[in-house]
Amino acid sequence: MIAFDFAQLRLIGLQQAIAGAATQLDVSSPTAQLMRVSAVHRDSIGVHDGIKEHPARILPRLLQAQDNVLTVGDWIAAEHDLHGALWITAHLSPVTQIARRGNDGRRQVLASNVDTALLVMGLDQDFNPRRLERYLAIVLAAQVNPVVVLSKADVADDVPGKLAQFKHRLPSHVPLFAIDTRHVYDVAILEPWLDAGQTLVLLGSSGAGKSSLTNTLCATQQASNGVRHGDGRGRHTTTARSLHLCSSGACIIDTPGLRSWRADADADTLAATFDDIAELASTCQFRDCRHTSEPGCAVRGAVDTDRLRNYHKLLRDARRSEESPLERISARAKWKTILKAGLERGKDKRR
Repeated sequence: MIAFDFAQLRLIGLQQAIAGAATQLDVSSPTAQLMRVSAVHRDSIGVHDGIKEHPARILPRLLQAQDNVLTVGDWIAAEHDLHGALWITAHLSPVTQIARRGNDGRRQVLASNVDTALLVMGLDQDFNPRRLERYLAIVLAAQVNPVVVLSKADVADDVPGKLAQFKHRLPSHVPLFAIDTRHVYDVAILEPWLDAGQTLVLLGSSGAGKSSLTNTLCATQQASNGVRHGDGRGRHTTTARSLHLCSSGACIIDTPGLRSWRADADADTLAATFDDIAELASTCQFRDCRHTSEPGCAVRGAVDTDRLRNYHKLLRDARRSEESPLERISARAKWKTILKAGLERGKDKRR
């Protein structure tokens, strides 16, 4: 059984459910300590004991297990060897995980054991409602509470108009704020999500203001860069995920900017995250209505057209991820046949 100081570890997000699971960890040494992964480097792992961060390495037997890939936010057991080196000897299964799929289909975990995701998007050239909807779907599919933070409200044009766009497209239960991330009096609006023991993760593209927001909430001094002139794209300030402690007792996981997102969820789970569409779909004339051209569709016309297109694209991506290699080959062959037939019909008409 592993011993730990709950009050000390609560400063880095320990909660009762995790503490209960930790007591069941199979550890061989009475000196094993419960810690949290605070950074993942190429040759070492940063772990935090509630007071300070320590470098650690993973036991080879843990590295061989695919389900033991560690990410920031994971809880682990660690112990020192005879030479004073710290080794990770056990891994607690995460309560929540936010992950995405790469272009090669591989799963990439972004953060573990998160309570709230702050979805940060700039009101400048970073403004993109479709991308924010993708962030939102991925977070809701992971059963994490989302809060939308629109940054650069002090310098952006037409802030009320952009806010109105989001309010029209986003579910009403998702909190939405437009702030200047550099000022304490602006970010104070996020205090309800910063209670002791809470873990937040910041998600958004480069240059959206995630590092500035982390600095303000946690009184840290991470570097922060502006955006490129011309296209407004952000420069990568944060190059690795890292855990930061707030004076309120909450902790924040900052992440590098990500522009391409593929959901780590099946089509049914993703469809459920668009709850407004799901509710309207229950009144469609046909139970299997795809909301494209079917008669009696209750969704078309009631939902923003661009939001509906984004919904269909997310579902297509999810279904492709679920296909086996043989199914992908079959689908390509089918569309080649359809395209060839269309070209032949076009030639016949021209004759």
